[in-house]
Amino acid sequence: MRSTEELGASHGRRLLRGVLDDGREVFAKTGDASEVFASEAAGLRWLGEAIEVPEVVEVGPDRLVLSWVREEAPSAAAAERFGRSLARLHRSEAADFGAPWPGFIAELPMDNSPAPDWPAFYAIRRVLPFLRQARLPAADVALIERAVERFAEVAGPAEPPARIHGDLWNGNVLWSGGSGVLIDPAAHGGHRETDLAMLALFGLPYLDRVLGAYREEFPPAEGWRGRVPLHQLHPLLVHVVLFGGSYRDGLMNAVRAVLAL
Repeated sequence: MRSTEELGASHGRRLLRGVLDDGREVFAKTGDASEVFASEAAGLRWLGEAIEVPEVVEVGPDRLVLSWVREEAPSAAAAERFGRSLARLHRSEAADFGAPWPGFIAELPMDNSPAPDWPAFYAIRRVLPFLRQARLPAADVALIERAVERFAEVAGPAEPPARIHGDLWNGNVLWSGGSGVLIDPAAHGGHRETDLAMLALFGLPYLDRVLGAYREEFPPAEGWRGRVPLHQLHPLLVHVVLFGGSYRDGLMNAVRAVLAL
């Protein structure tokens, strides 16, 4: 690189803005050798076949270098374009519920091994592993296990695996070029309602416009809004594991909503 600028750190990794010898601006993450860099690169390349993502410039055991995304203020028009792009992403094929690369969310490993259907994948690969790490009271664990037993019953109509971002909160959507650009994926073949539920969890500018345009392109199955808490169980459990009990109330509210479906 011709020059670098420190941008801080995230999950134990240095974040840098750099200029390459050929003048291209890039964003880099560096840290201890880890599969997380290759996993993110694989997910970005896969998503990039259908939606706007940064270009993977270089990936190694201890670094990931991406093209720089020039951010701009969000707008209603950009939100609508993003909603349509997200719908096209979800229409893209995924071979299985899962992915052929190791999964990560933040620094936490996720098992991307295929499962026969989405309720089984969600229970076995996403919710139960993080429940075991969350150190919740026994009564909470029992209630969550009851909810898991209902996944097949409350998951809605069966759908084929969709190509999803997998960690689609507000901070992983950059506004650029008149649309949303996806970063930091936990990409895998999953249920498309998972991405929609994650957008709603922490809010997104012009979310109503995003969802309106999405529904015009690829309407979700009837009752999808009622299933939002089901799809939020995993990210809320992840937050309990990463950040502790401050997310417990939100998690248990979602659990009770699933049990009430």
